[in-house]
Amino acid sequence: MFRVTQEIEFCYGHRLLNYDGKCKHLHGHNGKAVIVLEASELDHRGMLVDFSDIKRHVSGWIDANLDHRMILNEADPIVPLLQEQGEPMFLVDANPTAENIAKLIFDFAKSHRLPVREVALWETFKSYASYSDR
Repeated sequence: MFRVTQEIEFCYGHRLLNYDGKCKHLHGHNGKAVIVLEASELDHRGMLVDFSDIKRHVSGWIDANLDHRMILNEADPIVPLLQEQGEPMFLVDANPTAENIAKLIFDFAKSHRLPVREVALWETFKSYASYSDR
């Protein structure tokens, strides 16, 4: 099995609903998504995927949709206020936990036919969550 991995750094904010801890408040992270692609065969160039393709598709999407945005549950009561202020947000239908953000990035990569094996989201230097469909 062949594997390639690319790290994508971005900044984001969020808060968790129905949570009793510090993360119930708006706060931000310097996050890092680690994208792992896997396949049993290489293409005609001898590559699993060109790193520039990962950058163009996944990193480009993260830059346009998640970087320097508040990632919030669409039911969060602060959403209308932030919308009024023109604050950039990315709304999701679940709590924006590291686990759910990892899955969000995984699903995006998969929808672009990348042979994604796993996505890990490092929320801090010492803590990460990952998602794989296997």
